[in-house]
Amino acid sequence: MTTSLKPVGDARRREELRLFLRTRRERLAPQDVGLPPGARRRTPGLRREEVAMLAGIGASWYTWLEQGRDIKVSEQVLDAISRTLRLDAAERDHLYRLVGLNPPRHTAGDPGDISRLTSLLEGWMPSPAYAIDRCWNIAGTNRAAELVFGFREGDTNCLVAFFTNPAFRARHRYWADIAPGLVSEFRRDAARYPDEPEFARICEQLAGCSPEFAELWSRYEIRSTNQGVKAIDHPRAGCLIFDHSVLEVPDRPGVRLMLHTAQAGTDTAEKVRELLDRDARKGRISLVEAG
Repeated sequence: MTTSLKPVGDARRREELRLFLRTRRERLAPQDVGLPPGARRRTPGLRREEVAMLAGIGASWYTWLEQGRDIKVSEQVLDAISRTLRLDAAERDHLYRLVGLNPPRHTAGDPGDISRLTSLLEGWMPSPAYAIDRCWNIAGTNRAAELVFGFREGDTNCLVAFFTNPAFRARHRYWADIAPGLVSEFRRDAARYPDEPEFARICEQLAGCSPEFAELWSRYEIRSTNQGVKAIDHPRAGCLIFDHSVLEVPDRPGVRLMLHTAQAGTDTAEKVRELLDRDARKGRISLVEAG
């Protein structure tokens, strides 16, 4: 894909591009990229010709780009410049936007590195919170979410749990009303990532074990997201009412935090604390017996 920098109406963006590229090359010394220091330089950092050579593009073309001229720009060239200037992910995205292209999708970070994600979930205690990746696989939960929603050890995907975990399903008071919206939202996410085979695998799995999912999926409905309020019928605590929202994690692309807050005017907060206190006492008793 290519685009061109339009000379009319884009003066500010072209000035930003000029400043951005100049400051990025000025922060690199020749020896940083394997070039000899050479004679004394009048300006800091790399020269334009050196950036062009290292990126495998013409010196005049790179000069025109840095000047914000109306030239064709491809993703491959931008990636080559990004590597040469050692841009990080945020800087590369910024470069793409300055030339009028959408930044490429990021892949999720190492799934094993979840320490920060765990801290975010634990920081939401005593309110329930859990995290899902772009395919709705469960990336983490806090203890409140496990106690309130009934996650079991074998639950690895939020949508699969919604349709196949009897406890998770039974606790959602308005399960039948929520289900169509969730299937619709999952279909929209699958369309956002057409090259991700995990969506097809999950759909095939669910269609084979849940007639409700198979029927809803076959409708091909696209509707607004279910947001706002969750009513949970807990076998011990009774009715729990939560306001819920979704927060994306910038440094883990595709990961979303599902955050729940006890609705004002209800006794939900007190009931959740009681569940957590009972769970903590049970844990202490088990430790004493084990000792």
